[in-house]
Amino acid sequence: MTSPKIWFVTGASSGLGAALCCAVIARGDCLVAGARRTERLQPLRDLAPDRVLTLPLDLTNEGSRQSAIDAAETRFGRIDVLANVAGRGINGAGEELSSAQLRQAFELNFFGTVELTRAVLPGMRRRRSGHILSVTSICGLVSIPDLGAYSASKFALEAWMEALAGEIEDLGLRCTLVEPGAFRTEFEGDKIIRPLNRIPDYAPLIGPIEASLSAHAGSQPGDPDRAAEVIVRAVEAPHSPMRLILGSDAHAMLQAHLGQLKADIARWRSEGLATDFPQECHPSDLRA
Repeated sequence: MTSPKIWFVTGASSGLGAALCCAVIARGDCLVAGARRTERLQPLRDLAPDRVLTLPLDLTNEGSRQSAIDAAETRFGRIDVLANVAGRGINGAGEELSSAQLRQAFELNFFGTVELTRAVLPGMRRRRSGHILSVTSICGLVSIPDLGAYSASKFALEAWMEALAGEIEDLGLRCTLVEPGAFRTEFEGDKIIRPLNRIPDYAPLIGPIEASLSAHAGSQPGDPDRAAEVIVRAVEAPHSPMRLILGSDAHAMLQAHLGQLKADIARWRSEGLATDFPQECHPSDLRA
């Protein structure tokens, strides 16, 4: 019988993070649940007090990150799976958002997650065992109007994690990127960063998109509990996927995007190939 895994889950107070925590507990593993809103973590402690540690975590604060890691290792001795779930939405046309708002989104969605991962990696490298799991979004692979800034922060995390996967593979460590579509969580709420000053020229395009997102809040097709079960199975699989697309809407968006991408590449392939230097003629070629 295998020993329980030690999971460290960020964004554990709601949505997919909370669902993943419940799935981890149900499996019999140990859990470190981090969140800003620690008062919402009590139900997790009640499920398995001997296997659950809850703690405050502000991903944008170095001291908070290190304190959480120290507490986890003191309680359980190690971290086997780091699940980076915490994130924040940001809406608005690219010109509408302030520089401060763009940086605010990147501080949590990219830099905070990256720095927590970097702080956990030394222990995993010493043990030659560990799994880094980061929840991005289907918008980390496909960008649409109004979500450009959000996608940019998730695209960046995708790129960093994909490179990391290659860097740590030979050390016995694994990475999985999780790209959900629209799931029934609190994502579409008052926590989303929105422009302080709207530009009327963008209203005909951006307005209907944001109205649709708000209208579907609470009725999204994705089930967080089912998603959490799939994530746990992916971590347990002998060959974990590098990318895990969750939700029928996410799969549809990706397939449409890949079709457009392939068409663009094919249409300009000859022109693209023609940009190399002309093949040089060497004396050996003449003798042949």
